[in-house]
Amino acid sequence: MNRERVLTGGNSYSRDLGINPLEFLRTRLEEQEAVRWIDLCCGTGRALIEAAKPIAEHRERVEIVGLDLAGLFESSVEATVQFVESAIEDWQPSHEFDLITCVHGLHYVGDKLGAIVRAVSWLTNEGLFVGHLDLTNLRHQSVRSFGRRAARHLRDAGIDYDKRRRLVRCSGRRKVDIPWQYLGADDEAGPNFTGQPAVNSWYADSALTRSEGSAE
Repeated sequence: MNRERVLTGGNSYSRDLGINPLEFLRTRLEEQEAVRWIDLCCGTGRALIEAAKPIAEHRERVEIVGLDLAGLFESSVEATVQFVESAIEDWQPSHEFDLITCVHGLHYVGDKLGAIVRAVSWLTNEGLFVGHLDLTNLRHQSVRSFGRRAARHLRDAGIDYDKRRRLVRCSGRRKVDIPWQYLGADDEAGPNFTGQPAVNSWYADSALTRSEGSAE
């Protein structure tokens, strides 16, 4: 889980995501007036607080948001950090983000595909979304290896999937339609590749997809 991860080092955002959020923010600050980062399923938010301190002099130009359903956030005096206690599907931002991350958080989300679709719609035109996804936790009523089919659909929509690192990555805002209906989650699915208990997300073909299949 993402409760205690730090920004850099062994058990960190930089190692797990392959990018250093702080360096990302610094680079964008050199290129534009303001920068915004939201971390989904942020846990305690320790890494966000760490990232805010070195760029405190730019607090008027930086906004960092941590979103998590549990609400077990560390206390912070960093003005650039805001914590929101909410599920991803229940929250709607008032502006776009330059960076959106989700470090091992989707493993515990019910509608994983829906969460990804929402996240990439919150990006700026040059924004970046990166988060972990285990395809084995995507299930379909009648389709074996549904995770691979879902990954192909995401790729076709401009969202890459790194099978080795189990990361979804999207550059630039996307409006993505998912041809499957979310049915619910199995919270007794057991551990996934992380060794921690995860949630299987179940889908079925949407009414439109079934209609198109009948027409063929």
